[in-house]
Amino acid sequence: MAIAAMVCLQFGLAIAVGLVDQLGAGGVAWIRLVWAAVIITLIARPWRIRYTRRALVVSSVLGVVTGGMTILFMFAVSLLPLGTAVALEFLGPLTVAVVRGRGRAKLWGLVAAAGVLALTEPWRGEIDPLGVCFALAAAVGWALYILLTQHAGDEADGLGALAISMPVAALVATVTVGPSSFGRFDLSLVLAGLGLAVMLPLIPFILELFALRRLTTAAFGTLTCLEPAVALGVGLVALGQVPGPLAAVGVVLVVVAGIGATRSGGRVPDDLPHAPTDDGIEGAHPHTSPIPHPDRLSSAVADATGAIDVIAHHAGDAPPSAPDRRSSTSHSSASRDGSCDADDDGTTRSRST
Repeated sequence: MAIAAMVCLQFGLAIAVGLVDQLGAGGVAWIRLVWAAVIITLIARPWRIRYTRRALVVSSVLGVVTGGMTILFMFAVSLLPLGTAVALEFLGPLTVAVVRGRGRAKLWGLVAAAGVLALTEPWRGEIDPLGVCFALAAAVGWALYILLTQHAGDEADGLGALAISMPVAALVATVTVGPSSFGRFDLSLVLAGLGLAVMLPLIPFILELFALRRLTTAAFGTLTCLEPAVALGVGLVALGQVPGPLAAVGVVLVVVAGIGATRSGGRVPDDLPHAPTDDGIEGAHPHTSPIPHPDRLSSAVADATGAIDVIAHHAGDAPPSAPDRRSSTSHSSASRDGSCDADDDGTTRSRST
């Protein structure tokens, strides 16, 4: 189910790429963010949530980053093959993992760097340099997003921060790329945007909700690292983007670096159940999603409903809940769900309460 969620997400991005000719990259980003904001607002009902001033500020900054990251990535995939763009964007969370990692985790940065060189082949000058810049800028946005979600989660639980950040992201897109796109829309394209909003976050959310009830955090974090390879395959099947040999090698290197950084983190002592871990690629709290991303909803919904303790990267856009607000019940359920730590030798073991 985790793989199916990634495939669904990438096919949604492939459909979005197909709309670029009609709406432009900015128009596709705008319609996606607007519909996402509408859906989240209807689900979260922010008018019923009491926010502190700090929560509003942090969530708003998170929304600005979300909007910018989405716009940059859509411009990237309009100029680069889908697999290449996804692999380059994936360097954002990978960099966070390498910087926060211990021991061998930092060595995986060299593997990722080799992957970037193979993907871009700068010595040939054939890949669009502007597209590479857009993808790398989106990667920086993703890294900032990971850091901001942790701060936002300290201020607003569940869907609270998401209910602010997504409308702000839609507002950013409206101000920056909206004016150049408004005249291109008709009813069919507006409905297509609604379909994208359903296909990108909602269907993967459902699939990953079931998957993460059966997978440990470390196992799902490892599967998540396959996303660049999935994007490469979807680009080939759906968009006819045939990768060159070096590009395929580059994607493999980025995937291997991601898996290595995820699996080589140190174990957290049992007497510090809420300390940050390296289970997820960004070194998240045990109850957070492995790699949060604006296209994903599941970590927020799970935290709001208490359905599961760890929700997936693909559907988890919401910030994690504050560690000091988690009850002992939440920690116990994490143990029942089999959340685990990665030992120094790359193996995992169940977390005890």
